[in-house]
Amino acid sequence: MPPIEFGPRAPQAARALGAVDLRKATSGGGAGSPAPVSADTAPASVARSEALDPGQPPVDTERVATIRKAIETGNYPVIPMRVADAMIAAGYLLRSGK
Repeated sequence: MPPIEFGPRAPQAARALGAVDLRKATSGGGAGSPAPVSADTAPASVARSEALDPGQPPVDTERVATIRKAIETGNYPVIPMRVADAMIAAGYLLRSGK
C-alpha cells in the first residue's frame, strides 16, 4: 500500500480544500467558468410532472370526526401500552425505510 502524503509534496488531487476566495469566484470570465445568469435568462418556473403528484391523502373524514367528538366529550380511550407500541413501531418503520 503506498504511503499517504500530506503537505507540499502531496499530489494536487489529494490536497485539502480550504475556504473559497470570493474575489476569485466572482471576478468572472475565466476559462471554463459559467456565464452569469440574469433575471432575463433565468427560467420563470419549474415544470412539474403529473406522474409525481401524489394526489389527495387517504383520510377517512368520518373516522376523524368520530375521534374528535370522542376527545371533546372525554370518551376517547388512551391506553399507554398501545401508544408505546405505536411509537416503537413508527421508529422501526422510519429506520427500515418502508
